[in-house]
Amino acid sequence: MRDEPRLRNLNNDNPVLHLENHSTVKSTNGGMGRAFTAICQAYTHVKNRPWILLMSSRTQKCLLEETRKREVQACSWSGVKCDRNSTVVIALDLSMKNLGGELTGKQFGVFAELVDLNLSYNSFSGQLPVGIFNLTNLKSFDISRNNFSGQFPDGMSSLRNLVVLDAFSNSFSGPLPIEVSELEYLKVFNLAGSYFVDQSHRSMSLEFIHLAGNFLDGNIPPELGRLKTVTHMEIGYNSYEGGIPWQMGNMSELQYLDIAGANLSGPIPKQLSNLTKLESLFLFRNQLTGLVPWEFRQIVPLASLDLSDNHLSGPIPESFAELKNLKLLSLMYNEMNGTVPPGIGQLPSLETLLIWNNFFSGSLPHDLGKNLKLKWVDVSTNNFIGSIPPDICAGGLVKLILFSNNFTGSLSPSISNCSSLVRLRIEDNSFSGEIPLKFSHLPDITYVDLSRNKFTGGIPTDISQASGLQYFNISNNPGLGGMIPAKTWSLPLLQNFSASACNISGNLPPFHSCKSVSVIELSEVPRDVSNCQALGKIDLADNKLTGHIPEDLASLPALSILDLSRDNFSGPIPAKFGASSSLVLLNVSFNDISGSIPSSNKFKLMGTSAYQGNPKLCGAPLGPCSASITIFGSKGTRKLTWILLLCAAVVVLIVASAFGIFYIRRGSKGRWKMVSFSGLPRFTASDVLRSFSSSESVEAVPAESNSVCKAVPAESNSVCKAVLPTGITVSVKKIELEAKTMKKATEFMTRLGVARHKNLIRLLGFCYNKQLAYVLYDYQPNGNLAEKITLKRDWVAKYKLVIGIARGLCFLHHDCYPAIPHGDLKLSNILFDENMEPHLAEFGFKYLVEMTKGSSPATIFMGETGELSSSIKEELYMDIYRFGEITLQILTNLANAGGTIHSKPKEVLLREIYSENQTGSTGSTQEEIKMVLEVALLCIRSRPSDRPSMEDALKLLSGMNSQRK
Repeated sequence: MRDEPRLRNLNNDNPVLHLENHSTVKSTNGGMGRAFTAICQAYTHVKNRPWILLMSSRTQKCLLEETRKREVQACSWSGVKCDRNSTVVIALDLSMKNLGGELTGKQFGVFAELVDLNLSYNSFSGQLPVGIFNLTNLKSFDISRNNFSGQFPDGMSSLRNLVVLDAFSNSFSGPLPIEVSELEYLKVFNLAGSYFVDQSHRSMSLEFIHLAGNFLDGNIPPELGRLKTVTHMEIGYNSYEGGIPWQMGNMSELQYLDIAGANLSGPIPKQLSNLTKLESLFLFRNQLTGLVPWEFRQIVPLASLDLSDNHLSGPIPESFAELKNLKLLSLMYNEMNGTVPPGIGQLPSLETLLIWNNFFSGSLPHDLGKNLKLKWVDVSTNNFIGSIPPDICAGGLVKLILFSNNFTGSLSPSISNCSSLVRLRIEDNSFSGEIPLKFSHLPDITYVDLSRNKFTGGIPTDISQASGLQYFNISNNPGLGGMIPAKTWSLPLLQNFSASACNISGNLPPFHSCKSVSVIELSEVPRDVSNCQALGKIDLADNKLTGHIPEDLASLPALSILDLSRDNFSGPIPAKFGASSSLVLLNVSFNDISGSIPSSNKFKLMGTSAYQGNPKLCGAPLGPCSASITIFGSKGTRKLTWILLLCAAVVVLIVASAFGIFYIRRGSKGRWKMVSFSGLPRFTASDVLRSFSSSESVEAVPAESNSVCKAVPAESNSVCKAVLPTGITVSVKKIELEAKTMKKATEFMTRLGVARHKNLIRLLGFCYNKQLAYVLYDYQPNGNLAEKITLKRDWVAKYKLVIGIARGLCFLHHDCYPAIPHGDLKLSNILFDENMEPHLAEFGFKYLVEMTKGSSPATIFMGETGELSSSIKEELYMDIYRFGEITLQILTNLANAGGTIHSKPKEVLLREIYSENQTGSTGSTQEEIKMVLEVALLCIRSRPSDRPSMEDALKLLSGMNSQRK
């Protein structure tokens, strides 16, 4: 990410101006006393702030004695600068003083000779006082990083000497100050990050223009081409119409141009190649089309070119090989094709090459990496062939991302000596041969994915020396063979190890030191895997594993998913799994499991799909077990048993018929039934209905309401809380459905009840008749996120909240089969338990309405072909989008932040969030914030197919959490 250009360094250890030490200044006419009083007022005449806390003890003492003492050393105060030859104050720097409230303008009236006024990085609010414009000698005026609002006041034209105007990141609205065009000496014009709505910037002396992140719309004015003196211009993150005016090619002094995220369309004008002093060009995240101009070769100083996330087509111009100063080339997320010109590999300054998600083909340039400066290469999701360039790791390569291409051959031996490498992703290719990695030479490696290739020769034996390794995936390399090296599990940071479908043989290394491992995917069940106390997922699916299911796995305290599907396990399901408090899914489908499913409710809630394909398995939720199969052995006894069973069946049928006639005569149309899930005692429907008092009806109330059910909820989709006979408090939601669809609806509600995760609201059960259903779920006492979005949270709490929401949504999308879109993800559907842990509520409820259309729960989600229906895929994408929006709302503490969030540049958001969390000096936390923001922005991409899956989003967020650990 590019750093926000600043006019002065405000992040050093001593950010305020200091006056050179002078001798005591004495004044016989009281002028210095008046100046002193004004300086004090600058601190004290700020409403609602205890000024005394903002001053040093020396300053406090001076203030208290001011009425008695007129001779003051004010010029030696921090932030005050006087003229060398007089007592006149010429500069005031009150930045980063934690000041707030509204200014009146009277504080500064006495400083007639003031040249520099800096009020930045405070919390001033309200309108900017017009009285400040009486300081006609001002040359620099900085009010950035405050909360000033309203229209920018008239009167700025009186500041005839103004050179710098910095009002970055406030909340101004209305038109841009038109008087700026009268300031002939103005060079820096920074009004980014507010809500201005027009584009009046006609000053002919400007050198710096920053208007990004406002509400500017309409066409970019061609008159910008007349600004011959501008060197730096950022006008992106607005809502323009049309394209880039070709006249901008006349801004001959321009060195930095950023119009990213601005809704631009049409082609890139070739006239931009006339900007022969340009060093950085950022046009990403627009709707630009057509070819990349080959004429850009004329921009000799060009160092950063980012045209990503557009609709550009055609090849990379071969003329780019002439851009000898190019460090960053980003063309990712476009529709470009052709081969990468060989000259790209010979660029002497190239550090970052990002061209993923296009249609490029052919081989990578042979000389790529020879310049010894290459740091980051991502060419994933293209159609490249051939092998990796031999010298790609000759320098300080940090990231090599090549997945989802058609690369072949062996890995370049230079990767073994790439000591700077941190991430290596080459999955989903056709690489072959032995893995040349020497982990002893890769001290910084954290992430390695070699899956879905054709490697042989086993896992490198020195993997245990990769002390920083967190993720290792070698699965689906059928010819790999070999053994898992000793001490693999002792890697201190290892969280994910996947080696399924690799024909690994021999004994597995002991699991004595696997404290950090959370995911294991192998081709056999390790006997001592119970030592891995952090293990949350074991995937042994699609192998040829035999024998009984090891019951020791049930003792793993964090295990939530155990997938043993499509293997050859036999014998019964160990009943011990029923006592596991963490287990959410046990999938034993398509094995040779026999006997009865244990009677614990946990097994019933997992649904029939977890047990299908085992003809010898019986019991709920499958069909009942036949006693004759397990009790009787001889043929004669079996024959007698079948006769007795047949007679019993006839008797039962007669009795059932009699009861049926009885109930029909009584009228059973309104008869209530009860379905209970785990966590709710076996109540009858009448027990539940009696928990509502009948004194008065209840209005529809929001899902998070604490309203008590004084009667059954009166309106469809209304929610209230009820206290059941044993004292359990639950939330109750009423759903109205037609009689003909009730069976389908109850099937679907049963499916929702099976979905169990610690970040999902538990469905406890439902009672229903042929027209109504009352769904019961856990009551959460601490309200919802909509009520608490504006609360101040520290960064750790915000991160925990985002992760919790992501985990719940990821479970619905990737661990439920078929996937369940939430369908109505919003702040009010994120509830808090007594520990303030987030829980997603009302997931899937939207689709109960679909029952009235005659579709079964299965076809709504799977369609006729067995694949996810297109409408459900769209809903999954929408869930991801809403997750991104909610994440941004959490980061910014804004409930209705749509326009604000989407209109501000990423840099603006980052700085505001840094300030919000008071992490200006904490680099690691800033990196975490930056990563969460990056994930959120990926999730709200305009094209659904460009958004990451929730699984990928969670991996990015969780990977950051491992760094925190």
